[in-house]
Amino acid sequence: MHVDDIEVEVHRKRIRHLYLRVGPPNGRLKVSAPLRIGDDAIRQAVERRLPWVRRQQERQRQRERESDRAFASGERHFVEGIDRVLNVTTHEGPPRIGLLDNATLEMRVRPGTGRDERADLLDAWYRERLRTSIPRLIAAWEPFMGVTVKEWRIRKMKTRWGSCSFRKGRIWLSLELAKKPAHCLEYVIVHEMAHLIEPSHSRRFWDILDRHMPDWRARRDELNRFPVMDGED
Repeated sequence: MHVDDIEVEVHRKRIRHLYLRVGPPNGRLKVSAPLRIGDDAIRQAVERRLPWVRRQQERQRQRERESDRAFASGERHFVEGIDRVLNVTTHEGPPRIGLLDNATLEMRVRPGTGRDERADLLDAWYRERLRTSIPRLIAAWEPFMGVTVKEWRIRKMKTRWGSCSFRKGRIWLSLELAKKPAHCLEYVIVHEMAHLIEPSHSRRFWDILDRHMPDWRARRDELNRFPVMDGED
């Protein structure tokens, strides 16, 4: 089936609801549909979700491009929303990463350091930057929102910017947020903290966001539009 310019792979199953999934290769759209639903209903469901489908397809294509990166000089990587050129040099000392200026990200490694080691080194550097930023933002928003974050963690996430465990008072944040503008990181933190007040995406939840961060929609839209040149619930 084709909807607009998108090829749709349809699987009919003994299920109650219709599900859309965007995945490899190249952001392929797969639909799982109940046996009783006809082609017209499936087409209409996809048409209603086209903006979401296109966003997910672009993210998938970007993730696939990420797997081909060499983490070598000349590649471009985002740091807190700024597009920087990676410059890799070798030396005999311990590995090190730093910002030379607004345009250059310098990585110093021992001779013979492989691609995967350089990728891990950059991930660790991103993680440390988040570990500095996140506690400060949480501390600033806790008294304002009247909620306490008992624990927070950083992890790699493929489909979300963050998640929350309401019962444990814990929030998880995507490592990818180190590449995004600081106000986008702040939005995700506030979003997840709002879930410590209201765990569902109910009207009450969105009212909480509206009250505490009136411009959250603009921040969310910027986050979702932002390029992912290297690699929310």
